[in-house]
Amino acid sequence: MQTFIKKFSEISIDDTSVVGGKNSSLGEMFSKLGDKGIRVPDGFATTSAAFWYYLDHNVIRHSLQNVMQELDRINFSNLKETGSKARMLMLNASLPDDLKKNILAAYHQLGKGKEIEVAVRSSATAEDLPQASFAGQHESFLNIKGEQAVIEAVKKCYTSLYTDRAIKYREDNGFDHDKVALSIGIQKMVRSDKACSGVGFTLEPESGFRDIIHISGVWGLGENIVQGAVTPDEFFIFKPTLLQHKKAIIQKKLGEKEKTMIYTTGSNASGPVINTETSAEKREQFVLSDEEVTQLAKWFLLIEAHYQKPMDIEWAKDGNTNELFIVQARPETVHSQNKTNVKEYTLLEKARPVCEGNAVGTKVATGIARVLKSPAESNKLNKGEIVITDITSPDWDPVLKKASAIITNKGGRTSHASIVAREIGVPAVVGCGNATEIITDGELITVSCCEGETGHVYKGALKYKEDTLDFSRTKKPESTEVMLIAGDPDAAFKLSAYPNDGVGLMRIEFIITHFIQVHPMALVKFNQLKDRQAKEEIERLTHHYPDKEKYFVDKLAQGVATIAAAFYPKDVIVRMSDFKTNEYANLIGGLEFEPHEENPMLGFRGASRYYNERYKEGFRLECKAIKQVREEMGLTNVKAMIPFCRTIEEGRKVISVMSENGLDRSKDDTLEIYVMVEIPSNVLLAEKFAEIFDGFSIGSNDLTQLTLGIDRDSSIISSLFSEENEAAKEMIATAIHKAKKAGIKIGLCGQAPSDFPEFAQFLVEQGINSISFNADALLKGIENIREAEEKSGARKTEHANMH
Repeated sequence: MQTFIKKFSEISIDDTSVVGGKNSSLGEMFSKLGDKGIRVPDGFATTSAAFWYYLDHNVIRHSLQNVMQELDRINFSNLKETGSKARMLMLNASLPDDLKKNILAAYHQLGKGKEIEVAVRSSATAEDLPQASFAGQHESFLNIKGEQAVIEAVKKCYTSLYTDRAIKYREDNGFDHDKVALSIGIQKMVRSDKACSGVGFTLEPESGFRDIIHISGVWGLGENIVQGAVTPDEFFIFKPTLLQHKKAIIQKKLGEKEKTMIYTTGSNASGPVINTETSAEKREQFVLSDEEVTQLAKWFLLIEAHYQKPMDIEWAKDGNTNELFIVQARPETVHSQNKTNVKEYTLLEKARPVCEGNAVGTKVATGIARVLKSPAESNKLNKGEIVITDITSPDWDPVLKKASAIITNKGGRTSHASIVAREIGVPAVVGCGNATEIITDGELITVSCCEGETGHVYKGALKYKEDTLDFSRTKKPESTEVMLIAGDPDAAFKLSAYPNDGVGLMRIEFIITHFIQVHPMALVKFNQLKDRQAKEEIERLTHHYPDKEKYFVDKLAQGVATIAAAFYPKDVIVRMSDFKTNEYANLIGGLEFEPHEENPMLGFRGASRYYNERYKEGFRLECKAIKQVREEMGLTNVKAMIPFCRTIEEGRKVISVMSENGLDRSKDDTLEIYVMVEIPSNVLLAEKFAEIFDGFSIGSNDLTQLTLGIDRDSSIISSLFSEENEAAKEMIATAIHKAKKAGIKIGLCGQAPSDFPEFAQFLVEQGINSISFNADALLKGIENIREAEEKSGARKTEHANMH
């Protein structure tokens, strides 16, 4: 006798051909992961045998085949008409009585005799291709209650096998329509309409970085996140420190969460759900507590370990019980294939963007803008044009596959438009707000996702270049460490894929300027601020933080932690702030705390600020952030570095202030504090600086400038500035020799070793431990160092042979 119903407790991943991918995954988790504490709502599934029985009972198999043979498979000009005919055949069919009885018996058993609310979801399977994915192609129905409603939802699910998008999907993927069956999962409802829901990936969705869990969430039902109707909250969790039971949430981003989708009630309801305005209070709250984020992340780790591959997971919180549930898990398909080559895009022209939003991918595309209101206007779009619309859903899939880029008013990184863009490999800018109003249909535009986390849209076709970097052929030097110069947390995961030995210089100025924006002393002395406009702006940025200082500490800690996590466990050397006074003054509230200086380059900068009453409290916040990253988050690969330290006494004062602020090497033997070697005094007294600090990093620009007495910003004498000058090289050589004699590491940060092979040769011959490059100069730098090491080795061999 054929089996029409299988309970989740009876289903495993091996049943994909019987109940489809979605239901087999739910059964697998319910039966295999429940004892590990993972909650999956109970349910049952109709089998593929039940579907074929449904067709045969109504004698419509042959009729459906005939309808599908009418389809125009070249232009799909009659897709709508064909789909409509097929759906009518399905809707006019009736469920056999014995199948109906089986379904209702299982429904009543699930509710223990009561009529309960259930989710009714489609789960397709191809007989000869059990691993085929049909994600998002068929319908699901939520909050279904009662016998009649359940049976109607089952029929609607069966009918959704012939939606236009499902037909087109099967055609695109070469699946025979008459070989695909539909299983239906009927599952206890999680009342996320009264709480929150969302999605997650067990890798970072933009770069594919494997050590991150990315979770996003919205208030109410998860449909808003899938459609991209709202901007969700985002949480980034670092797997290695999660396993160490540290505070593993390295970054949190508060989303707008403009709408909350809930179930409708009453006879006047226009549909099963309604999108309501989210209250101002809830928009300002994260949907999950840190404890809940950590709980989900631990479940995600267990699920990934169980399936042994990166996963795409849906979660929900029940507002009645406050319990978290996993409601879906499927393999992640875009980034899970490891790639050894990376495509780099660079804009060659500057322009003012007409609109901006979240960047999806890192590509650039130019093309004709096509503003579309719905998929029904697909005939307006020519292949290679750029789609501009308000929001997308699975109905858009056939349209989007013709586009060279996608722009939407609404949506975040996990919205439908974002997912499709990644799958088809085109850039997308989502959540622009008003792209459909600003961009004119038919105009030539450029979509750029190569400038960080924010994507930009420009008028006209801007020139850009595309480079393919093949890291599989890049062999790192043997004795010299190659490190990166970094500052932008949004680029960190992508940069970590480059061949590297860590970060030799992490500049925190980028985080302060772009993410914090406020002068730290304006936060310390917020109540005494005289500048009313600055005070209002600070209030706007920090209103989630009753403690203004914590805003600075958290934002800086999250930025540093993101870069430290990307390169973990390799060293990340974080330079404490090195703004000049004029640069500090440009921060919000900064004018009240900065003196006017004629020559800020040689003025109140670097170490001299850290113990001075004018900035000592600001430096305290920097130290607290580094302490938070190392101790609470567990990222002990972070080292601190002091810039522009003029004297030995100054070095001792700074170390003392750092100890007072929790960065005490006598209590933490893993903490190392480096100093920049960028002033002649650092070289002349290197032995004494080596008694105070754990490592040196040569800042070749400042050291050359101060050795030669040149203002490198002066165009009149700029031709005299060169790190290859004999005096500058003598300074660098002396610093390296003294560091080696003292037994401490020394590196150099700068462009010269990639620009000039002979300079790289000089550094290698002196025995430098590491050289740090900007990402765009890294591969050339590696090539120069390898050549230098080979020449240096050849010379040593020749010298040995002569003796």
